[in-house]
Amino acid sequence: MAVSIVTGGQYGSEGKGKTAFLWARDKDAAAAVRVGGSNSGHTVYGEDNIQYAFRMLPTASLLQGVTAVLPAGAYIDMPVLQKEIRISGISEGRLKVDPNAVIIKEEYKEFEAKNGMGAYIGSTLSGTGAAVAARAMRAKDRPVMRAQDVPELQPYLSDTKAYLRGLLDQGREVVIEGTQGYGLSNYHAEDYPCATSRDTTAAGFLAETGLSPFDVEHVILVIRGFPIRVAGHSGKLESEITWQIVSEESGAKELFEERTTVTDKVRRVGRFAGKIVREAIMVNRPDILVLNHVDYFDYANKNQGQLSSRQLECVRRIEEEIGQKIDFCGNGEMSLIPMRAANG
Repeated sequence: MAVSIVTGGQYGSEGKGKTAFLWARDKDAAAAVRVGGSNSGHTVYGEDNIQYAFRMLPTASLLQGVTAVLPAGAYIDMPVLQKEIRISGISEGRLKVDPNAVIIKEEYKEFEAKNGMGAYIGSTLSGTGAAVAARAMRAKDRPVMRAQDVPELQPYLSDTKAYLRGLLDQGREVVIEGTQGYGLSNYHAEDYPCATSRDTTAAGFLAETGLSPFDVEHVILVIRGFPIRVAGHSGKLESEITWQIVSEESGAKELFEERTTVTDKVRRVGRFAGKIVREAIMVNRPDILVLNHVDYFDYANKNQGQLSSRQLECVRRIEEEIGQKIDFCGNGEMSLIPMRAANG
């Protein structure tokens, strides 16, 4: 039995969705778990070469042999989930939703917007934070709605912890797709309250799933060469620069920039800073380290199966700064190159 947890080492958008998809595919995973709520989006290219952006389903739900799981610790936005079920084409039998997962009500989104959470901390105003708070409060006059209370979810309801335990007992592989990044953890964020509403560590994701630490075989920490934060007053970003600078230094012929999956606003970007990654390594203790967006070091070499000398130099510099070797490099949207093969 084996559980692999994919977690972010900075402030999100490190490429966890791509990494989880490729890991599940290559490991022939039986199930992929998506924890958290709809406040973060993961983009991936399916086997049909079409780009998908998921806020609820795990990216590996695009793989026909994989069952998607929304565990008890999930926060479900029904319109978002229903749309993703349609666009992914996932069958009823390949989606398991725990009865105790909490539904994100419209009033939660309204509460966050009315209280100016977007301007205050860079919230995506998805209602996830308010849903987490409501669940913790357990108020008699404002009860939460759970998945078991939603008629449309009845065909998908399953005791997901028991389902996953059954797979592990059969020796099958389970991938947990974490959300956001270590630097946004509600417990560990240096710039609180510019943080998310949950703990965004491997241990936190495992707890939301309902599995044991003894089940874990791999903790996969995903980082990026130029860390980002969402737009606005979203917290400190060391050595913040512009997308024009990133584009010029990469050698790209045209300006490029990234936008958030949820709000479609231009992300803030900065130079690599080792401190946050070293902390993420200390807390998560990953045995596998993935560095994505190395194409930003040398755009002319994007999507190539080997890294250029310029890219390798940047990777080595990052390894020295964080004190751990990189195991895989992402050199494009669906690229993940083992470092042993990166330079031929």
